[in-house]
Amino acid sequence: MEIILNSRHSVTTKRFLTRSGEKMLEKLEIVSASPFEIYHIMNELEKAPETIIEAELFLPQGEGPFGCVVAFHGSKGWINHHQDHVDNWLDAGLAVCKVDSFSARETDSTVNDQLSVTHAMMLVDAFRTRSVLEQDPRIGKIGITGWSLGGTIALYSAWAPIIEILGTPFDAHVPFYPAAHIRPDVQKWSRKPMLILHGDADDWTPLHLVESLMPQLPNATLQVYNGAHHSFDSQKKLTWLPKAVRLGKRTARVKKNGYMNGKLWLGIRWPLNERWQRRWVIRFLRNRGAHVGGNPAARTDSLERAKQFFIKTIGD
Repeated sequence: MEIILNSRHSVTTKRFLTRSGEKMLEKLEIVSASPFEIYHIMNELEKAPETIIEAELFLPQGEGPFGCVVAFHGSKGWINHHQDHVDNWLDAGLAVCKVDSFSARETDSTVNDQLSVTHAMMLVDAFRTRSVLEQDPRIGKIGITGWSLGGTIALYSAWAPIIEILGTPFDAHVPFYPAAHIRPDVQKWSRKPMLILHGDADDWTPLHLVESLMPQLPNATLQVYNGAHHSFDSQKKLTWLPKAVRLGKRTARVKKNGYMNGKLWLGIRWPLNERWQRRWVIRFLRNRGAHVGGNPAARTDSLERAKQFFIKTIGD
């Protein structure tokens, strides 16, 4: 069965319904956009290329309304341990909307470049998806989560200037090991609850970047797992990815108008708003190589902790 919804913000959604066991899956097509950087969201969003993204809405048994988790993959796309969390939330009676930001942009992975699909594009995907879900009478409160790159979306979707442009605040945020390197001059954030899950051995998106951002966040809790690497909630053996673009100590400043730049050396600041500028910095800094690997204790705790957080914040 196909259902066409007339939605705000020029969003058209097609739903194709299938049933799997006691859960219902609806495949959505959502009109989004592809601004390269935050500057383009804040100043030139209407010029960004239109992009029709795909998402999967999983609904538990019952009539609802259900609290719904909007979930975003990391730089490798959707992988096995993400689904473990999805199944966990569904079993708890929550709906889950899995967003695919890669396929419509003809990308499989951004591990080695971080340029083909950016956090700005995925932020628009997040709020466009939310604008569709909030019209559905079966959906109640809406939270957001994500892993790594997706964790960055779950984190910075709480930044007030982005919310003011793109839509309604999410009701809860759960970033898993996000890249927390962006430092906005405007330190205004949503007061909705946030739970950040991170490992202190993470050398891809280092913990210190999250720790230094925490004073800005008005209602955030940071759960740190000792000895845990990036992807600690997976069951993967510790692996070295030699070409992965990693973060170091540097942060990126975002001015009030969205203009982003970063300090290189001797106080020189380099603009980071265009693809060629970002590509040059990646080549110059040579920040390559990172570990990924599961941590059984952190995995077990994070599955339960994230579930209980969402039940408390967006559950019935």
